Amino acid sequence: MSQQYTPPKVWQWDAENGGQFAAINRPVAGATHDKTLPVGKQPLQLYSLATPNGVKVNIMLEELLAAGHKNAEYDAWLISIKDGEQFGSGFVELNPNSKIPALLDTTTGTRVFESGSILLYLAEKFGAFLPKDHAKRTEVLNWLFWQMGSAPFVGGGFGHFYAYAPEKFEYPINRYAMETKRQLDVLDKQLAKYEFVAGDEYSIADMAIWPWYGGIALNRAYNAAEFLDTQSYTHLMRWAKQLDARPAVKRGYIVNRNFGDGPQLPERHSNDDFAAFKL
Repeated sequence: MSQQYTPPKVWQWDAENGGQFAAINRPVAGATHDKTLPVGKQPLQLYSLATPNGVKVNIMLEELLAAGHKNAEYDAWLISIKDGEQFGSGFVELNPNSKIPALLDTTTGTRVFESGSILLYLAEKFGAFLPKDHAKRTEVLNWLFWQMGSAPFVGGGFGHFYAYAPEKFEYPINRYAMETKRQLDVLDKQLAKYEFVAGDEYSIADMAIWPWYGGIALNRAYNAAEFLDTQSYTHLMRWAKQLDARPAVKRGYIVNRNFGDGPQLPERHSNDDFAAFKL
């Protein structure tokens, strides 16, 4: 352990403190530069990156198209967060919080930000992947909001300190590994009872949860599957592999991807863009 840190009375921003993301992290909101967002020909315009939060929406759009909802066609534009493109004026107009993903529905002029809100908006717009029965709908929303509230401990907590922090510290890694494993166990126990997270129907809850927890289980996030012993969560692993085999999930996983191993489709404008890939 390093020398104990004593916080100052008033915190001051140090632009050099923050590891590999120090150049884009800042304690204020708003645009840093003028940049107009491109707009394509499709009804929906998505501005995103294939992080777990971005992949959720990609999967939803691809599942809608696979289910025959032609008006769910979309242009997917890459927002490079490492280059600070989320602070461009056009993107900030769509999402004042400067986080991907953000969606523009050109048929109504509606902006939608926060990945959970986008999933809910699309589910309600197209009447898909969200049960109409009130009790079943509530269960799906329970798990959607569980993911939204839980994943920051995984990404900003475990992922940051285990994979991205400039130094490794035992206490935060242990703290967030414990919480991440608790969350994996929550899912494993739920999936022992049901085929999908919220019951026996595939829903936006699965689409929200899979990129985060399926990614960890399949060792696509933080290279931590062995460290977290994800193979011991047998029901979670079954579900993670089951969703991974869905064609729409395979397509959604590579949209707006410009990093890592495997296929990458930085921009997507029609289904023809997948023709070059064996998915």
